[in-house]
Amino acid sequence: MDAIRKASDDKSGPQIGAPTAWKAGYTGKGVKIAVLDTGVDYHHPDLKHQVIASKNFTDSPDADDHYGHGTHAASIAAGTGAQSGGKYTGVAPGAKILNGKVLGDDGSGDDSAIIAGMDWAAEQGADIVNLSLGGTDYPGIDPLEAEVDKLSEERGILFAVASGNEGDLGPNSSTGTVGSPGSAPDALTVGAVDGKDRIADFSSTGPVYDGSVKPDVTAPGVDITAAAAPGSVIDQEVGEKPAGYLTISGTSMAAPHVAGAAAILKQEHPDWGYAQLKAVLMGSAKAGGYTPYQQGAGRIAVDKAIKETVFAEQPSLAYGVQRWPHTDDSPVTKHLTYRNTGTADLTLKLSSTSVDPDGKKAPAGFFTLGAGSVTVPAGGTASVGVTVHTKLGAATGPYAGYVVATGGGQTVRSTMGVQREPQSYNVTLKYRNRPGQTSTHLTSLTAFEGLGSGDEYDSQTSNDTVTMRVPKGTYVLDSVSLKDVTSDAGGIDWLSRPSLKVDKDVSVTIDLNTTKASDITVPDASATPVAAGIGYESASLSTDFSVYATSFADLRIAHLGPAVHGLSETWTGQWEQGASAEYDVLTGADVTTFKPLTKHYKASELATIKANLGSPAPNRTGAVTLSGETEYGITLIEPITQRLPGTRTLHVSGGNSVAWALSFDQYGPKPDEFGYPVGVAHYIDGDMRIYQGGRTYTTTFDNAMFAPMLNSDYGLYREGNAISGLVPLVADGDGHAGSSDFSSVRTTLYRNGRKIGANTDPLFGEKPFTVPSAKASYRLTTTVKRSPDVARVSLRIDAAWTFTSKKTSDATYLPASVLRIAAHTDLTGHAPARRKVTAPVTVQGSAAGRNLKALAVYVSYDGGKHWTKTAVSHGHITYKNPAKRKAISFRYTITDKKGNTSAVTIHDAYFGK
Repeated sequence: MDAIRKASDDKSGPQIGAPTAWKAGYTGKGVKIAVLDTGVDYHHPDLKHQVIASKNFTDSPDADDHYGHGTHAASIAAGTGAQSGGKYTGVAPGAKILNGKVLGDDGSGDDSAIIAGMDWAAEQGADIVNLSLGGTDYPGIDPLEAEVDKLSEERGILFAVASGNEGDLGPNSSTGTVGSPGSAPDALTVGAVDGKDRIADFSSTGPVYDGSVKPDVTAPGVDITAAAAPGSVIDQEVGEKPAGYLTISGTSMAAPHVAGAAAILKQEHPDWGYAQLKAVLMGSAKAGGYTPYQQGAGRIAVDKAIKETVFAEQPSLAYGVQRWPHTDDSPVTKHLTYRNTGTADLTLKLSSTSVDPDGKKAPAGFFTLGAGSVTVPAGGTASVGVTVHTKLGAATGPYAGYVVATGGGQTVRSTMGVQREPQSYNVTLKYRNRPGQTSTHLTSLTAFEGLGSGDEYDSQTSNDTVTMRVPKGTYVLDSVSLKDVTSDAGGIDWLSRPSLKVDKDVSVTIDLNTTKASDITVPDASATPVAAGIGYESASLSTDFSVYATSFADLRIAHLGPAVHGLSETWTGQWEQGASAEYDVLTGADVTTFKPLTKHYKASELATIKANLGSPAPNRTGAVTLSGETEYGITLIEPITQRLPGTRTLHVSGGNSVAWALSFDQYGPKPDEFGYPVGVAHYIDGDMRIYQGGRTYTTTFDNAMFAPMLNSDYGLYREGNAISGLVPLVADGDGHAGSSDFSSVRTTLYRNGRKIGANTDPLFGEKPFTVPSAKASYRLTTTVKRSPDVARVSLRIDAAWTFTSKKTSDATYLPASVLRIAAHTDLTGHAPARRKVTAPVTVQGSAAGRNLKALAVYVSYDGGKHWTKTAVSHGHITYKNPAKRKAISFRYTITDKKGNTSAVTIHDAYFGK
């Protein structure tokens, strides 16, 4: 939801002038701010006496904040700073908080909950509502936008809404990234700046679909320190520094600064409603070197706002979209009406500036003022016309500017914006539903040629007809219709036209009755469908699209328009059979029309992979993930969780047309905050490989003994003057590369006997050591430890390598070796107690083969207190397994013929049973 940044001291309140307002007696006292968010931790000292009402509108069990977002926002708006001795005081500490939990414990929510929260806030007498939330904006008025405008106009409530964290699409974009409901005309929409009033790179920008200027203002939103909800999701991710507070960034942090500022202004003017509050906060904003589509009127300055006696009743003039062609465009005039609340007449000097879509000065006469000054009588109003003449422009796209009124020591800033439409046409979509069914239609037009190349235009509607206005070009039209937008219940109808030329007004009929489902089956009719996906790609058109459902029966498709050459289509299916088996099929074909597939797989067409899944810790679960590849691309198959240890039987598409790669994850004992399993160990089966139909293959994951591994992909290396390593320190017994969570890591590098440095990189290659250029002798050591919750075997690995090295011109492997011991254990890391065994051993790395000079192997049965050397003969070692419930440890040393050495100890490698 919000970016996580480095913590910094709180300066955002002073940045917007809040202390000046406090000194003047304005703290928001008597004002109610509704924070509609993830809940508020009203036990926090900064909020303990601030929250006066709470209500939960989500499926989560209570109105407390288990995510950590709402508490942070509430603290910015109206926190008392009690825990920090006032250091992290909110903008309006005298205001009270209405806690409306509209986003669940996972940080998300639906429109109905948010709207219910808005209505509740109005019933509770909210003066200000903070909405640090949002979603994608579409053309037209959506339910959230409608509710914001309704309550603003009927109840006078000011909505401070985050603009979003989608950044800037660039100066020529015809639509911006501002989300809904920040796109609502009456909302006071807030972008983010840093401590130096620079626009944050994540801050969403305008224009919105109707051409209006958004955001309206900006406020501090980078590295904001405010109250933490202990144990919440964000608290765990970020950590408290100092205690009780956390620091995050986002327009979600900027919006409550504005909500607090509005509360201060509301205290000063209790009779003002949303329109006056919005107008004064915009008019008194501090200018920055940005366009209105980036910053609105500017960064709020509440110290200026409380002194303003004049404001523009229309703080932003929206001229909308002026349609192409522009040869017949007529001037359009709107009026700025200034209201003077003071006791003396006030003469305002007027000036304007404006820019074209490229950020250059707009043509002379494009925006014009009806007068150079205006006198506003005391207690009265005066207006001036502002005219836009889009016929005068050359470039197409958004034009924007400012009207600045100065006089009597005051400055009033207003924004203005218009879209000069490029050559565009209407695309009328006519939907035909299935009998007795009303569907929601999600349609996108993505341009791959023409004036809008690269842009996507979206529509979501339940109407039978909708018209989209798009620039001249060639588009991919994709339309997905659902009975229920939250699931595939009732099926999905997907119609696609891979190439739609728009060089005039066009009409497309999207008839859901023409779609058909693919008929793809596997040999076992009792297998339960889990997932089905269909996708297409056009290399010549540089487009691809895919849709997934529970089963192929739920996914109905049809092609629109003429055939298209260079089109390919893929079908992916997954079925589950019992608790430990599944079917996974993948196929593709060159096609000219988007169409369903009929294919009934025979057993002879499927390969069987039996994946034995270890469990070095008891009572765990895990899953195998499949990646499939055809000539048409790569598809990831969703993993299915099962109990460990066990065997996963995967029946997959066989033959030369598809290749598969397997990976395995062992999960920890607790899920994450969203209920998903948390991986604590991960292993991969290498590159894609082909499995032949009718054959059975076997592999084993996550089995003892876990120990370091080297091959052509892994080793120690030097690049220039940086030495690092990429070594799987706990590769599993079958030689699968991978790793697990470590409870502690210590990696150290010595040069000519002197310590260069140490870090916590378990040889993932993430923290290289910088060394001098000259040739020297080095010793690299690492020790990693694992928690018994992750694995009860190979609890600790100690490794040390010595080598000589000097500066390299590019990445070069360094001489290092390891020994792989093929111990025979079960899937839990146990072997028959006290049995004499002979195990194959293999040297990997620089000492492999004829490069080996010396090898010594030792075993210990008492945790490494005493070691016994075991003979190495013809690539094998002979020793006894440990006693029942006891562990065996291994130590070895290797010297290659160039004198480079390796020493590795594997503690508690496996147990006897």
